[in-house]
Amino acid sequence: MTEGQFRLKIGLPSGSLEKATLALFAKAGWKVSASARSYKPAIDDPELEGHFLRSQEISMNVEMGHFDCGLCGHDWIVENGSDVVEVCELPYSKASNRSSRWVLVVPESSGIRDIEDLKGKRIATELVGVTQRYLETKGIEAKVEFSWGATEGKVPDLVDAIVDITETGASIRANQLRIVETLLETSTRVIANRESWKDRKKRDKIETIALLLKAALEAEDKVGLKLNCRKSNLDSILKNLPALRNPTVNQLADPEWVALETIIDETIVREIIPVLKSNGAEGIIEYALNKVIY
Repeated sequence: MTEGQFRLKIGLPSGSLEKATLALFAKAGWKVSASARSYKPAIDDPELEGHFLRSQEISMNVEMGHFDCGLCGHDWIVENGSDVVEVCELPYSKASNRSSRWVLVVPESSGIRDIEDLKGKRIATELVGVTQRYLETKGIEAKVEFSWGATEGKVPDLVDAIVDITETGASIRANQLRIVETLLETSTRVIANRESWKDRKKRDKIETIALLLKAALEAEDKVGLKLNCRKSNLDSILKNLPALRNPTVNQLADPEWVALETIIDETIVREIIPVLKSNGAEGIIEYALNKVIY
């Protein structure tokens, strides 16, 4: 880096979130090339310097100023008590674009039915601080111990209950476990160091990254749709056309025809296209989107 060149240091989550994060950055317009032998990826932006780190540690390093910004779970910001700026929410994970939950879990056969039944019990979790504080707010005294992994396999032989993270609950049900209570909902966040946030140039860059990452995430479940129709069919087409905003309607060379363009949820395309066709739509084109900015 030459003297005076601007450089923003960004912490990127390694491990389970790494692949999904790199895919999101690619869709947002940044190519981040990871190497198994290096914690510093190559980024096709001379203003960005990336560093891979466990999500659990990113908020602490952003707070201390080792990174200007980063991506990590809201759960670890809370667990670490990190004083950072939460720029935006990015609800994506290794498997889906949804928030996750930290839940208190017991075996299906357990006599523990509610939070009160945990008095004097042993609980294993990676999220020790959050669990302890949650129990304190409920007036429950229980032993909370750190789990290094494979938490689901520790009940009932080693502990009475666990606090684990889940997206769908499928793994919990598969292991014949039962959710007693939700302690915390979490998702990925773009965060910034407070001093870096005060720097106008750094803040502009962080806000640009957040804007485009959010736009790329918004686009993942949506598609663009183009079609032509006679003006006489326009009202019936519009009644059957859900849209992100009012669809764009343009006059074609033939005064009796118009062209429509809109953005819709991908899940309804297979249902809406036959309806549009039956109402007089022609030349229907579906296309993928990279970014959607509201």
